[in-house]
Amino acid sequence: MGIERIEADRKGKDYFELRNETNSKSAKKNRRRQRKMSRVQKLYETCKEVFAFGGNGFVPPPTDIERLQSVLDSLRKADVGLRPNMPFFRMSATDQVPKITYLHLYECEKFSIGIFCLPPSAVIPLHNHPGMTVFSKLLFGTMHIKSYDWVVDAPCKTTANVNDLNTQPNGVQLAKVKVDSNFTAPCKTSILYPADGGNMHCFTA
Repeated sequence: MGIERIEADRKGKDYFELRNETNSKSAKKNRRRQRKMSRVQKLYETCKEVFAFGGNGFVPPPTDIERLQSVLDSLRKADVGLRPNMPFFRMSATDQVPKITYLHLYECEKFSIGIFCLPPSAVIPLHNHPGMTVFSKLLFGTMHIKSYDWVVDAPCKTTANVNDLNTQPNGVQLAKVKVDSNFTAPCKTSILYPADGGNMHCFTA
């Protein structure tokens, strides 16, 4: 499956949409393809509005969070041209570490959109998103998510920035488990905030 460029500017900020396998001679399939494209386009347009005045540490108002969450909740794997039997999701025949594929859809100074394709047993290690509000949508399959937040009022040997996973090379900071569960699609879009919601997390397919 290829990736098709939809639009781009001279600064290299590209918008991509996954190519759908479509018979161009079939009007019915072409209309179906247009509907699939429109959901991705709607996601882009909604993000552009919600994060129009965003920056580091920006958290959208509740109404905008609900609006974007609703758009993501309606998104399905077919809308982005993905199927479970694609090479991205096949189990490796060797003992090598499963390869994770990232599909870049869009990126600008305000927000980015992308898809992580994880085959069975693939792991995205513990990481965080400093100053970011992140929406995550599971398109299909099952994912184990374990996430943490800093315990802000806990004593520590050094001063910590609650948005930074690596602020304390010489000290200890207490973190609390926010989520430790399996999620199976279809499920609700998850949201994490700069200092809440499990900003430090890891994923296991």
